[in-house]
Amino acid sequence: MTDTLQFPPSFTWGVATSSFQIEGAAATDGKGPSIWDTFSHTPGKVIDGSNGDVACDHYHRYAEDVGLMADLHVDAYRFSMAWARVQPAGKGAWNEAGFAFYERLLDELDKKNIAAHVTLYHWDLPQGLQDEGGWLNRDTAYHFAEYAAEVARRFGNRVKTIATHNEPWCTANLGYGNAQFAPGVADVKQSVQVSHHLLLSHGLAMTAMRAVGGSAQLGIVLNQWTADAATDSQADRDLAQWEYARSVQWFMDPIFKGHYPDYALRGHGANAPEVQEGDFDIIRQPIDFLGVNYYFRSFCSAETPPRQAPAALGTTDMGWEIYPQGLTELLVKLKGEYDLPPIYITENGMANPDHQVVEGRVADAKRIDYVERHLAALKEAMDAGVDVQGYFLWSLLDNFEWNSGYAKRFGIIHVDYATQKRTPKDSALWYREFIDMQRR
Repeated sequence: MTDTLQFPPSFTWGVATSSFQIEGAAATDGKGPSIWDTFSHTPGKVIDGSNGDVACDHYHRYAEDVGLMADLHVDAYRFSMAWARVQPAGKGAWNEAGFAFYERLLDELDKKNIAAHVTLYHWDLPQGLQDEGGWLNRDTAYHFAEYAAEVARRFGNRVKTIATHNEPWCTANLGYGNAQFAPGVADVKQSVQVSHHLLLSHGLAMTAMRAVGGSAQLGIVLNQWTADAATDSQADRDLAQWEYARSVQWFMDPIFKGHYPDYALRGHGANAPEVQEGDFDIIRQPIDFLGVNYYFRSFCSAETPPRQAPAALGTTDMGWEIYPQGLTELLVKLKGEYDLPPIYITENGMANPDHQVVEGRVADAKRIDYVERHLAALKEAMDAGVDVQGYFLWSLLDNFEWNSGYAKRFGIIHVDYATQKRTPKDSALWYREFIDMQRR
C-alpha cells in the first residue's frame, strides 16, 4: 500500500507527546502541582493505581529522546509545556528553572534539525488555579492568555507552531462531564460552561500572542470524528446529528463562524453556557493552522443496548474501532463546512498490547497496518483538495495514558518503566523507512 503513497516534498513528518505523560520530575526544580498530579494520587482514579511522578523521566532523558527522534528521521516534534513547571501557581511568578528545561529541549532539537511544535495546554492545569475554580472560573481564561504571551515572548521565534489547546473536548467532557479525567467532576452543566471558557481562553491567548509577535504559526488542536448513524432509523440519525453538533461543530463553529451550532444549543437546553457580550468576537480569531487529532468515528445507536460498530478491521487496545476512512470523510466534510487554514494531523496512532521486548525487538505489525491505512486515507483527503501540511504519529514513547495509567501503550518506542530503557518497535523502524521513501 505505502509503496505507491507519495506525499508532497514539503510535507512534515513528526511524532508527538505531552508533558504530563512523559516528563516525570513532578516536583523538581520548582514545578508546582497540576490537577493530574492531584488526580493520579487520588485512590481509585487511575485504573492501575499509578501516577505521573516519574513517567518516562523525559525531564532528565530529553537528550536521549531527541536522539531517538533523529534516528527516526522525523523533521518535527510536537510536545506540550507543563504550565505548572513554568508558572507553579498558574499566575504570579515565573519559574526560570522550568523555562530553562524547555530551552535545553529546544537547543537539542535545533542540533538535530527537528522543528518544534508546541502545545500550551495538554490538560495539566496548575492546581493553584483549580483551587480557585479551575476552568469553571472565567478568570482562568485570562491567566491562560498571560501564560501564552510569556511563552510567545520567550519562544515565539524558536518554534514552528504554537497551539493553544489540545482537545478541549476532553478537558470539558472527560474532566467535567463524566469525571473520567482530572479534575474529576461529573456535572454536564459545568462541562458545557468549561467548554466556553476554554474557547474564550483560546481567543484571548491568540490575541495576546499576536501582540507579542514572533514567527510561530498559531492555532489550536481539536479531536474530531465523523458521527455515523448505526441504522437509517430517525432516532439513530438524530443521535448522530447531536453527537457531531455537540462535539465537532461545538468547537469549530465559534472559531470559524462566531457562534455555537443551533442544534447543539437547543440540545443543551438549560445546560447551555453563559456567554458574555463580545465573547465570540474574542474567540473568532484568525488561526494559521488547525490541528486535527483522529482515532475513531462515533457510531451512533439509540437502541438499548446500543448496536456496536462492525469493526471490520478490529479494535485497538483501547477498544476503539479501527476506521481509517473516517479520516478521509471527516477532512472532506470539514472542508465543505468551513473556510479552513492549513491542517496538521497532530495525533493519530493506536494502543497495542506490546509489553514485551523479545531479543531486542517489539513486533507490532498491527500498528504498522493501522498507520499505513490512515496515511492512505489522509492522502485520499488531500487528493480531494484538503490542505494538509503534516502528520504527527502518536506517540513517540509508551507513556502514562491518563486514567489507564501505564497499562496502555501508544508508543512506537517501547519503554521499560522499571529501567527506563527505550527500544524502538518494528513500527518505529517502519516509520523511518516510510519517511526515507518519501524523501527519495
